[in-house]
Amino acid sequence: MRRNTTLALCLAPVLALAACGTPQERCISRNTSEFRTVSSLLADVEGNLSRGYAWEERQVVRTRFAQCETVTRDREGRAVVSTYGCWRDYVDSERYRVPIDPVAEARKRDGLIARRDALSRSAQAAVTACRAAYPETG
Repeated sequence: MRRNTTLALCLAPVLALAACGTPQERCISRNTSEFRTVSSLLADVEGNLSRGYAWEERQVVRTRFAQCETVTRDREGRAVVSTYGCWRDYVDSERYRVPIDPVAEARKRDGLIARRDALSRSAQAAVTACRAAYPETG
């Protein structure tokens, strides 16, 4: 009996996350994901064209001074915490500009617009079908 209880407790957060949104919202999200991805990519490309450059991110390791702790035992076995200053590494993200080829970027934009237009018809049909299959009451 204990094993089933433990399994249920472990699966509860997973099931709760899977149950996010109404059935209609999950259906729409599942069937329009490619359309949303292409739209997001198109927005990035249009932003690059308007700025004249693209943004990229890289991970940088930096060092900073921090408080460190050490735990020792006294003669009676009690834990004694001591603090001292030390240098610690941490990872930071930094954005930087990347030059673009405007002609290639415009070609990419045109391809994404064509793909988005083709996907919009199927996405709209999917939204209509999801609304019919899972009507929301309220």
